[in-house]
Amino acid sequence: MPLVHIDLVAGRSPEQLRNMVKDVTKAIVENTGAPAEHVHIVLNEMAPEHYSVAGVLKSDEK
Repeated sequence: MPLVHIDLVAGRSPEQLRNMVKDVTKAIVENTGAPAEHVHIVLNEMAPEHYSVAGVLKSDEK
């Protein structure tokens, strides 16, 4: 059973997330041969003020 964890900064629409998990599932199926119903994806969305790059919070970026 493939288990995929994806961490994202919050802000994408449900439609964007829906399309992403469809595409990721398709890629796992094509590359591993696992049936789609065995592919599990966990989306972890974090607030922009809980993620930083180079010491700058994403919420502070312009």
